[in-house]
Amino acid sequence: MTGQRAISRRVSRRRVLAGLAAAGAVRPGRAPAATPQSLTLLAHPVIQSVATGAQAGDITEGWRTRTGIALNWVTLETNPLHERLFREASLTRTSIDFATLLNARAVPRITSLFEPLDEYVKAQPLEDMADIFPGLIKAMTFDGKLYAVPFRHSTSGMHYNADLFAERGIAGPPNTIEEFIEIARKMTYTRADGTQVNGFVISGQIYPNVVDVARAWDGDFINQELKVVANQAAMVKAITVLRDFYKEGVLPHSFVQIKDEDVNTWMANGRAAMTFNGLSRTQFYNDPSKSKFPGKIKAAVVPVAAELRPRFESAPVKTEFWCFVIPRNSVNKEAAWGLIRELASKESTLKAALNGNGPVRASTYRDPRIMKQLPYAAIEATELKYARVPLPAFDESARAADIFVEEMQAAVLGTKEPQAAMDEVVRRVQPLVH
Repeated sequence: MTGQRAISRRVSRRRVLAGLAAAGAVRPGRAPAATPQSLTLLAHPVIQSVATGAQAGDITEGWRTRTGIALNWVTLETNPLHERLFREASLTRTSIDFATLLNARAVPRITSLFEPLDEYVKAQPLEDMADIFPGLIKAMTFDGKLYAVPFRHSTSGMHYNADLFAERGIAGPPNTIEEFIEIARKMTYTRADGTQVNGFVISGQIYPNVVDVARAWDGDFINQELKVVANQAAMVKAITVLRDFYKEGVLPHSFVQIKDEDVNTWMANGRAAMTFNGLSRTQFYNDPSKSKFPGKIKAAVVPVAAELRPRFESAPVKTEFWCFVIPRNSVNKEAAWGLIRELASKESTLKAALNGNGPVRASTYRDPRIMKQLPYAAIEATELKYARVPLPAFDESARAADIFVEEMQAAVLGTKEPQAAMDEVVRRVQPLVH
């Protein structure tokens, strides 16, 4: 009997080790953890949707079958998700094994709440990590350590109405920001049916698409080193262009009242000729049930200044993204890392993209299925070579954004000079960053 028990213990241990190895969970120099029966993932509903979609199937299924570990999804919308995540991560112990985090919420204090992943990457590497767009990895690196693995992104592009362009004798999208400025002016006109067309529209109530304009000159509001640079030449040029557009009627006179969702209506109804916005909106703008111009609203890269074209194929536009994190107080960190590796693999990234995800790998955009499904795939792949987040995360980022919008609006409406307004942004925001 004693011998049989010893054999049973050895067999059980081998099973545990096999399960952990399949999960990517055994790390050199550390005793293996017991294989959990299940993992709990706290995520935004869109993450569950693209991970378990009908077109390409459930990308967690293979891992669950190999390891015998079940996956429990807990889904919440953005604000309640982050409130719960930060609350759970602050406890002595949590039932959340890993979670999704929006890049804008990745403030420096996450380094005390979430597990640094470098040791895991070293022991059980992500597949072809260099294939993941570098700007996304950099944004999740604090003090030289990686704290999150990107999974889903939304990146800006330019949309233009090809029918309206044809009416004005313009063949295609601008190649430089200088051409864009001239075309925007030419596309401000009254159509034969009396419809007033504005050459360009973005929301005047938020900062990210204003940053997109500044990126045409490689500008920023706050750079990745947390220095407020809004009063430097690039952003001042962008604000000056928007002010001039407002004076000339290129921007709608209701600019400061236009919300982000209002831009969809302006483009779909043909009231605006161009916008900078998420490339995923291409499908909405061309939906026959929503648009007066189905199939005619085209996507293109946001053009860069002529002097920067030797460095950039497109402007380094904004990108925002969701990523996976492991709370420091998670009891199943190693198994969680195993599933993150699976979700971040090339095959899973492709399948999630076919399910409607914004893929974070360059190789995904070269797949014929993606190229067929997403007409803007090549554009997005080009922009992701250079894209970066619109604002680095820090504790007072929401307040800083409000200050920027206030001063930007004052400059566009003409109550302040652009340089003076951006100087004021620097004066008011820099103390918040520190």
